[in-house]
Amino acid sequence: MDYLSEEQKFDIEVVGTVLPFKTNNYVVDELIEWDNFEKDPFFILNFPQKEMLDKADFGTVASLLKSGVSKKEVQEAVRKIRLKLNPNPAGQESNVPVFEGKKLNGIQHKYRETMLFFPTQGQTCHAYCTFCFRWPQFALNEFKFAMKEADTLIRYLKANPQITDVLFTGGDPAVMKTRFFETYFDALAEADIPNLKNIRIGTKSLAYWPYRFTTDNDADDLIRLFKKMKKKGINIALMAHFNHPGELKTKAVKKAVKRLIAAGVQIRSQSPILRHINASSDLWAENWKEQVKMGIIPYYMFIARDTGAQDYFAVSLNRAWQIFRSAYNQVSGICRTVKGPSMSCHPGKIQIVGVSEVKGEKIFVLNFLQGRESSWVDKPFFAKYNPDAIWIDDLEPAFGESSFFFEEEAYYGMQA
Repeated sequence: MDYLSEEQKFDIEVVGTVLPFKTNNYVVDELIEWDNFEKDPFFILNFPQKEMLDKADFGTVASLLKSGVSKKEVQEAVRKIRLKLNPNPAGQESNVPVFEGKKLNGIQHKYRETMLFFPTQGQTCHAYCTFCFRWPQFALNEFKFAMKEADTLIRYLKANPQITDVLFTGGDPAVMKTRFFETYFDALAEADIPNLKNIRIGTKSLAYWPYRFTTDNDADDLIRLFKKMKKKGINIALMAHFNHPGELKTKAVKKAVKRLIAAGVQIRSQSPILRHINASSDLWAENWKEQVKMGIIPYYMFIARDTGAQDYFAVSLNRAWQIFRSAYNQVSGICRTVKGPSMSCHPGKIQIVGVSEVKGEKIFVLNFLQGRESSWVDKPFFAKYNPDAIWIDDLEPAFGESSFFFEEEAYYGMQA
């Protein structure tokens, strides 16, 4: 890493002691432009930046590392800092169901039709994104979600016939060896669950390690497994994380995408809007156009979640909407499958539909794309306009209302 000064290396060490840091040779060699690395989006996406911690916390960790104190002392200080960074965004703990008298720590069930499954073998990534809202999975054991038991997964699915989609998530489940995928998939197929229509895989692997689907030693086996599941009538969908059009340009990713689509795998793309990375309507329009050209379906633009390095990456809700609207207006109808900008917060996925003025009051028009209660979906509501708001917690109800319509229900219990 000759490009980095000793000071830059130390800054990365300091922040990486708090926020997990991991990269690989594909990111380093194929994505980052080292001639301008300090402003390169992929460098910022992978290498922790000094500004990702506030000055006081950075100073605390830097002083401890320089002073040579024990590892335990550093860990104690780091733990206090991590707990200030909202390691449980959107109340993920409240999504964990109790089933057969037991809390299922490897399952989350927030939305009626979709269940999240956290396979134990998939709770890391090929490389870590510095904006990741799941950073506590790698840093704090008490915030880790993971499960090995396929039989428990199946019993839960059978007991909840409203579930049509199982989303394998992490970490990144695509780090798993094919034999683990096969164990879970075969169990699901053999259980013959009539309500199970779709298996989704939430992954950044196409952007950070496309070889998983082409030249890894069990890549051919994984493609065969996907084809087998399709023949059994279960759709396989990769929920691919593409943060920047540069991730679509290498030969390796183009080959991987072609191979997956030829195997009948559906690929949908999603990303948060991020300052320093993609807070540009032109970049988003380019991203969607290239994805559609490659056969990928644009799916979601998210708002950076209220955790970790949010202050570094966040743009205002108003700015996010402006960027989305401008990008949306640059693309054809087949790119307009994308939904957003959306906050994945405790009540559900809340879309910023726009800014308007009603009876002299400037307001945000908001809408539920998903909700803890299915009756909330596609139900518009209104918030006072706040130009500095970056998250739902910064908003107040419009028109003199004391609370949003969903608040009395949303923070009590969970729809299992």
